[in-house]
Amino acid sequence: QVQLVESGGGLVQAGDSLRLSCATSGRTFSTYSMGWFRQAPGKEREFVTARCSGGITFQADSVKGRFTISSDNAKNTVYLQMNSLKLEDTAVYYCAEANSCGLRSLRTRVTYEYWGQGTQVTVSS
Repeated sequence: QVQLVESGGGLVQAGDSLRLSCATSGRTFSTYSMGWFRQAPGKEREFVTARCSGGITFQADSVKGRFTISSDNAKNTVYLQMNSLKLEDTAVYYCAEANSCGLRSLRTRVTYEYWGQGTQVTVSS
């Protein structure tokens, strides 16, 4: 059974940094792509960033230069480092696992087979 568990969310001020973690279990972590999405109140879930198993990464324009995805295969964990946080980054953040690579597919929710339960990030002024 594949499980993804996010952690690290919280309340921070604008300009602060935060690192989210997503621990996975149930299948060989290093062979799959991992992505982060977020959903703000009243909005659809949107793509944030993703990383293919080979190391290629993709980011949404809204987070380029501020957010970084990385992984630790030994820990079966993917991270989302978020710097220079803005009010508009407030959302529930979800990690997800996919069996494909490429920006067109990885920025689409239906590409992902498994999802975590989400972790709340709130950025205040």
